[in-house]
Amino acid sequence: MTQKEKVGFTTTIPLEILIAAGKTPVDLNNVFITSPERKTFVERAELEGFPRNICSWVKGIFGVALSMDLSEVIAVTQGDCSNTQALMETLQFKGIRVVPFSYPYDRDPNLLDLYLAKLMAHYGVSNQEVHRAKKRLDEIRAKVHRIDRLTYQTGTVSGFENHFYQVCTSDMNGDPDRFENDVEKFLQEAERRERMPQRLRLGYIGVPPIFDDFYSFLENLGARVVFNETQRQFSMPFPAQTLREQYLRYTYPYDIFARIEDIQKELARRRIHGLIHYVQSFCFRQIEDLILRKAIKIPFLTFEGDSPGPLDARSRARLESFIEMLQAAQKIP
Repeated sequence: MTQKEKVGFTTTIPLEILIAAGKTPVDLNNVFITSPERKTFVERAELEGFPRNICSWVKGIFGVALSMDLSEVIAVTQGDCSNTQALMETLQFKGIRVVPFSYPYDRDPNLLDLYLAKLMAHYGVSNQEVHRAKKRLDEIRAKVHRIDRLTYQTGTVSGFENHFYQVCTSDMNGDPDRFENDVEKFLQEAERRERMPQRLRLGYIGVPPIFDDFYSFLENLGARVVFNETQRQFSMPFPAQTLREQYLRYTYPYDIFARIEDIQKELARRRIHGLIHYVQSFCFRQIEDLILRKAIKIPFLTFEGDSPGPLDARSRARLESFIEMLQAAQKIP
């Protein structure tokens, strides 16, 4: 059996197109953060000349891309990281073929149609093939949505498990069938668990954390993340009949205001006591914190991370203080 070509990408892209084309999708972020060599990937980028004051995710993606046998990399040049164009150029300089893709800032449906059509033409797939792939992926996503519901409805899924399965939907771990099997096994286990006692209910917004032990540390303090904003968006939580509708409703690549509307709804639905906004060092999205703080009227902690690894002492102290404050306010022992 011929091995499928691996196509890397820098953030969530229309996965249906790669699946329809028979490619193996690889979210380079997921490879980076789960690898025991993640610090080495960052160091390799710095040895190549990446500045210290560039986001570790960007450097990690660069290091991963150089270490893998990829046919090409899809780089999202609008709707994700402001450093992506320079990342594209460095990858091209290293001999890696790069394919650009964009999400239009103003959510122009005609422009998104153009970008989708261009990507489909690049991979030689038809609308019918992509629609079939969408139906297949939506079946798997629906099962991941069940994991999300168990997190806040029964408490039988931990904050990390919620994070993990939702973030994996960005590339289905490179194999949708195998990923679906893993999801089904996990659901069977989670649905047999006893309901967890009442805990402090937290929301998490922003990009996924770069720290290894973020969720377990909060759990040990008696708090649980029952809402992972961006990870949930990766799982395409809004019903959509077409590819265009699906990627117009996906909030992450567009303006902050649609994100705030979605966040507000989920905070109420999940009865959240406090919110943690994770910001990555040297990321332009830190500026959005100014708007989020004024728009969201519940206890709010802005929490910054830089390099991959365990939480440092200062970060632990800040989280402990925030949780203690919330527990006192909610009278949760």
